[in-house]
Amino acid sequence: MRKCFTSGADARSLVMTHATDSSRNLLRTCPLCEAVCGLELTLDSGDHIKSIRGDHADPFSRGFICPKGATLGHLDEDPDRLTAPMIRDRASNTWRAVSWDEAFGVIRERLPQVSAAYGNQAVGLYLGNPNAHTIAGALYVPLLIRALATRNLFSASTADQMPKQVSSGLMFGDPLTVAVPDLDRTDYLLMLGANPLESNGSLCTAPDFPGRLKALKQRGGRFVVVDPRRTRTAKLADEHLFIRPGSDAYLLFGIVHTLFAENLTTVRVGVSGLDELRAAAAPFTPEVVAGRTGVPAETVIRLARELAAAPTAAVYARIGTCTAEFGTVAQWLVDVINVLTGNLDSPGGAMFPTGAALGIVRTRPFRTARWTSRVRELPEAMGEFPVATLADEILTPGEGQIRAMVTVAGNPVLSAPSGARLDAAFADLEFMVSVDRYLNETTRHADVILPPPRILQAPHYDFALLNFAVHNYARYSRPLVPLREGEMSEAEVIARLALAVSGQEPQEGLDPLTVVDEIVIAGTLHKAGLSDRRAELLGENTTEQRIDLMLRLGPFGEWAGGAQGMAARALNETPSDAAGDGTLPGGLNLQVLLDNPHGVDLGPLQSRLPGVLLTASRQVELAPAQLLEDVARLRDRLAAEAPEMVLVGRRQLRSNNSWLHNVPPLVGGSNRCTLHINPEDALRLGLNGLAVVKSAAGTVTVEVEPTADIMPGVVSLPHGWGHGDSTQQVARAHAGVNANVLTDDSLVDAPSGNAVFNGVPVTLSPA
Repeated sequence: MRKCFTSGADARSLVMTHATDSSRNLLRTCPLCEAVCGLELTLDSGDHIKSIRGDHADPFSRGFICPKGATLGHLDEDPDRLTAPMIRDRASNTWRAVSWDEAFGVIRERLPQVSAAYGNQAVGLYLGNPNAHTIAGALYVPLLIRALATRNLFSASTADQMPKQVSSGLMFGDPLTVAVPDLDRTDYLLMLGANPLESNGSLCTAPDFPGRLKALKQRGGRFVVVDPRRTRTAKLADEHLFIRPGSDAYLLFGIVHTLFAENLTTVRVGVSGLDELRAAAAPFTPEVVAGRTGVPAETVIRLARELAAAPTAAVYARIGTCTAEFGTVAQWLVDVINVLTGNLDSPGGAMFPTGAALGIVRTRPFRTARWTSRVRELPEAMGEFPVATLADEILTPGEGQIRAMVTVAGNPVLSAPSGARLDAAFADLEFMVSVDRYLNETTRHADVILPPPRILQAPHYDFALLNFAVHNYARYSRPLVPLREGEMSEAEVIARLALAVSGQEPQEGLDPLTVVDEIVIAGTLHKAGLSDRRAELLGENTTEQRIDLMLRLGPFGEWAGGAQGMAARALNETPSDAAGDGTLPGGLNLQVLLDNPHGVDLGPLQSRLPGVLLTASRQVELAPAQLLEDVARLRDRLAAEAPEMVLVGRRQLRSNNSWLHNVPPLVGGSNRCTLHINPEDALRLGLNGLAVVKSAAGTVTVEVEPTADIMPGVVSLPHGWGHGDSTQQVARAHAGVNANVLTDDSLVDAPSGNAVFNGVPVTLSPA
């Protein structure tokens, strides 16, 4: 193995450094965003957090910590979080705390009744963002999906990153094969619609993103940001370019056009569709796209030349480009440019991380639209429907109408488009159950709420996020606080829920979680041809043994010749190339991570093509048919008249979607729900104080905050607010308005079904 391995004794001494009789220092990964920062926490004798610092010995985050991570203790012990299962009396709309057995008993009785009366499709499932940050979400939610046996699956993915995953799936054959910028080695970074100084990065796991960007500049590199707002990230950049919201695909096509027109292409990987791509780019000259984007033609040409001339370069685009009408086309063009400039799968360019844990082994090329939604016939992607049509499926009568819902760690009333409509839809359900730590804008419609325990009572390994890391790395955190009598882990909650929705009770003397784990372990070992090695798995429980198995079978694991070898052959990648450096590192298992609680450095990103490709051609597909079809729609929009004013979203450093507004230290200051507007627009429209903002979907009244950091013709509202009816005291006192009252769930990105939150036409008037 590589560096940052220490002996178990050394590791234990590091964990307990400066511990006293009344307090102890412990380590874990922060679970609040995609940066996976290491934390050092001091707990008192009552298991309360006294202080939190960044873990300076973590080889990836190196002591970095943001305001959210520093206040993890407030969230962990929030006095408003639920500590026992809750049941709602519909007649009086009142809640009472109940035992776990009673809560699961109600679910076991009521939800199967809906399925029996109307069929399995009458039940829907919504998964919120926190599922990507928990072991329970990664390992046990799939069990719940199978138990429900419904195609009506929805998640926060179609309000966020689905365009990137669809474009990656169509280009590389696997939606989880996502190229990330090799931040620590690149010479030139072009960033669109991303604000990592506030978000900490997304689909690009990079703790201390600000420090990495500063290091890029210090080594003589160039950093350019394209955004309709002059964000904190844009202010750090060498250059910031304003762009009209929703027009990123035009700018990127202008760059592609220039690369072809000036013979600036350097393709270093096997590709198909180059001629079709050239033809598709022909109409999008720099002069044509300048009129649509507001970016001058000479600037478009210069960007193309700079990308082509840089020793290494990467284009990176995130949520601002995904949540637009042409999000998938924009994400496709990001990787097209990385290919054409010779920077895909090359150090300093856009590369494919190697996650340490064995993931999903796919053997067939990715495709969408295997089935369509009932009402609007929108295509599925990655097994789920767009959240933008969830309200349709609940409110529209007919066979297959959703009449019951299960939500897990999500608040779509605030986070999904047309929030008011979805609020009314949930109120119309016959039955609803939520796994959530709060009674919030969504869960208030539930009949049963099942709360997970404190954050510190859960183990942590980032199965999903480490597959997007800018440096190969692994870290595991055991629970820091034991479960008390009567408490249930989140994994146990999900396992029991999966039984209950099927109408089943746990068998006496058998733990449902252990039963499930043993079945998965046995099946995985059998497929890997390692059934005789069950006794070698490490761990205090079967969950840890599953993690141990995934690490051993992963590309750095001591059993990498098993399932990983099978996966490698399926992907036309020999096992010896799985780590990317021509050798099998070997040796990684759970004990290695336990002995190295600060994390393990697995080395810089390595070239992985063509091995990771799962396309039919075994090449990078530069011109997928589905995307060329959407290019025709993009071309038709060139002549469309731009609205006078449009709305975009806004990231905030001390906020995270809809669930950090109840933390007192994070609310206030710049973390407020205000409408950013250019001073010229505010003066022209007579806006001072409060403004009425109207769209085709709804109306809000909000405080105006003029700022020259937003381009004329654009206004911005932060997402995740609107807590007027919340039981969370701090959130209710700083309620703000729900920006998704203004977004329209009838508008989606066609290839992916992703909701459109940016470029929403609005009108404004004084309140």
